[in-house]
Amino acid sequence: MNQLIIILLGAVLVNNVVLTQFLGICPFLGVSKKLDSAVGMSLAVTFVLILASAVTFPIYHGLLESNGFGYMQTVVFILVIAALVQLVEIILKRYVPSLHKSLGIYLPLITTNCAVLGVTIQNIDNSYTFVESLFYAFGIGMGFLLAMVLFSGVRQRIDSAPIPKFFKGMPSVLIAASLVSLSFMGFSGVVEGIFG
Repeated sequence: MNQLIIILLGAVLVNNVVLTQFLGICPFLGVSKKLDSAVGMSLAVTFVLILASAVTFPIYHGLLESNGFGYMQTVVFILVIAALVQLVEIILKRYVPSLHKSLGIYLPLITTNCAVLGVTIQNIDNSYTFVESLFYAFGIGMGFLLAMVLFSGVRQRIDSAPIPKFFKGMPSVLIAASLVSLSFMGFSGVVEGIFG
């Protein structure tokens, strides 16, 4: 149980997918303008992360690795993730059309979100069990949500701040993202120090 808590908290704080691993930057910068869109995107990404981890784990261990096709994991995982994102898009379009509309082009971009592919490959590289893989995926999703919500607040402050003309737009956003990222670097070693 201790190991699962370490994996979960480590994924949220220490190894935050956006702020320390720099994966999933496209939706982080694109959808973090409004809080509701940021939360909706984060929940969709979390759902895809958990589902992708649950599906790719048995595919890798049951089909690819056991038959000597482990080198095909990236191609197969991309295909699986693309199919899962299409499923999520169909479900959102049918049952939550307002969220589907607010996410716009960023929803299909979950297919190319390197965070989703990165987590499925990290599950294999870290030799996680099936349950540990699901906890890691959930933790990464919660870390993504935390980063999106925090940065949504930062972006709202940036939009209302008197910023020099040459810093308006993406330059100020990138500077703010780097500062938020630096704040998460301070969590390194904290989780292991508490539970280790």
